[in-house]
Amino acid sequence: MKAKATSKTKATSKTTVAEKKPATKAKVKGPEKVTLVPKAKAQRIIDILCHTYPEAECELNYDSDFQLLIAVVLSAQSTDVTINKVCAELFKYYPTAKELAEADIEHIKKLIKASGFFNAKAKNIQACAQAIMSKYNGIVPTEHELLTELPGVGRKTANVVLGVAHGVSGWSVDTHVQRLSRRLGFTKETDPYKIELDLQKVFPKQDWSKLSITIIWHGRRLCFARKPNCASCPVQELCPSSEV
Repeated sequence: MKAKATSKTKATSKTTVAEKKPATKAKVKGPEKVTLVPKAKAQRIIDILCHTYPEAECELNYDSDFQLLIAVVLSAQSTDVTINKVCAELFKYYPTAKELAEADIEHIKKLIKASGFFNAKAKNIQACAQAIMSKYNGIVPTEHELLTELPGVGRKTANVVLGVAHGVSGWSVDTHVQRLSRRLGFTKETDPYKIELDLQKVFPKQDWSKLSITIIWHGRRLCFARKPNCASCPVQELCPSSEV
């Protein structure tokens, strides 16, 4: 309930009552309304996106499984362009798990500062490198369960590494996939894991990794968070959230 903001003076023969307008609260934008589409329509949408972005692939630069893993961990709340610049410097000094595990933490922080949240990220990637050295002799594990036990590594990161480096199919539910899977009517969920489960039911397993990257490309190029470019969208006529 909105409280009325008023001020009054005590009544006298010459006193007037001053009133203020009721205070207004800033409007908070809620979740976008979601309309689910039939499975066949969802497949048509994704087929068009795959045709639109046939060259879609991971846009992070790396020379090894370890470098890909670290780059994905650093990419949280940042852009691939920024992370590629950051990692170019980081891997110049510490290209392997052994070197990063033994590095000076303050130097790591300095090198990755542009990625954002660099204090926490520096601790995570060094702890991750140390765990890889102590548990796996410097080799990044290729089992999903073992990957997610590493510091700073969640389901999305594990799925990216396994999908990109080893062809193991899995959904990489980043912010783009979360946003677009709702806008396109693939799911009504907001939790990344629940979104992943819904997407698994809609699309063939062998396509999950490719479709993740395709959706991410569409989110970066047309279906922006604040103002999607619906007029130029190849699936505008099929999209339940189109603003055209």
